[in-house]
Amino acid sequence: MSTLGYILIFTFIGSIGALVGGMILLSWEKLAIKVSHFLASFAAGTLLGAAFFDLLPEAMHEGETTEVNIFLWSLVGIVFFFLLERFIHWFHHHEEHHEHEKEAKTTIPLIVISDTVHNFIDGVVIAATFLVSIPLGIVTTFAVAAHEIPQEIGDFGLLLHKGMKKKKIIVVNVVSAAAAFAGAILTYVIGDVMEMYVPIFLSITAGFFMYIALSDLIPEIHYEKRKGFAFWESILLVLGIAVVWLSVSFLEHS
Repeated sequence: MSTLGYILIFTFIGSIGALVGGMILLSWEKLAIKVSHFLASFAAGTLLGAAFFDLLPEAMHEGETTEVNIFLWSLVGIVFFFLLERFIHWFHHHEEHHEHEKEAKTTIPLIVISDTVHNFIDGVVIAATFLVSIPLGIVTTFAVAAHEIPQEIGDFGLLLHKGMKKKKIIVVNVVSAAAAFAGAILTYVIGDVMEMYVPIFLSITAGFFMYIALSDLIPEIHYEKRKGFAFWESILLVLGIAVVWLSVSFLEHS
C-alpha cells in the first residue's frame, strides 16, 4: 500500500474513532439531556486539560526549531474568538430570543470552529508522522484517537446542553472530523512547508479552547443556583482536566 493510502485509512480511524465516545453518549439521549449541564462542566475541564497538557506542550516542542512564540499565538486565538463572538452577538441582536437561546447561538459556532481546527491539526500530525515511518504513523493515530475521545464526549454533551438536536450533532461532528482529511492531504502534498505552521495551529487552538472554557462554560458554573449543582459541576470540571492529564501522561510513557 502507498504512503498516501496509509495516511487516508488511518486519518479515518483517528478522526472517526474519536467520535465513538460521543456516539455512545447520544445512544442514551434522554439520559444525556438530563445530565447535559454536568457534561458541559466536564467539557470545560477537558478543553482546559487539552490546552494546557496537550496542545501547548506539543506546540512548544514543535516550535523549538522555528522559534514560534506560542504564547503570542494563543493570545491571538483568544482575541480572535472574542471578536468572533462579538460579531455573532451583533448578527443576532435584531432577533428576539431568550437569554439561553442567545448564548447557544454564540457558543455553538465557537465549539464547532475550534473542534474543526483541532481535527485539521490531527490530520496534519498523522500525515507528518506517516511521512517519517509507517509504524510511527500507526502509533500516532491511536494516540490521537485516545486523547480525543474524552474531549469529544464533553463536546457532544455540551452541544446537547446548548439545545442542538441529536441528528444535527452527529452531522456537524462528522463534517468537523472530515477536516482531518484536509490537514492530512495538505501535509502529504506540501510536506515540510505545512509542518512549519503546526506550532501556530496548535497554539491558536489552545487559545480557542481556553476562551470557550473560561468565558462561556465556567461562568455557568458560577451562576448555577440549583442546590448542589455548582458543587458537582466543579467536581466534574476537575475530573475533565484529570482525565486529559492521565490520558496524555499514559500515552507519553507507553
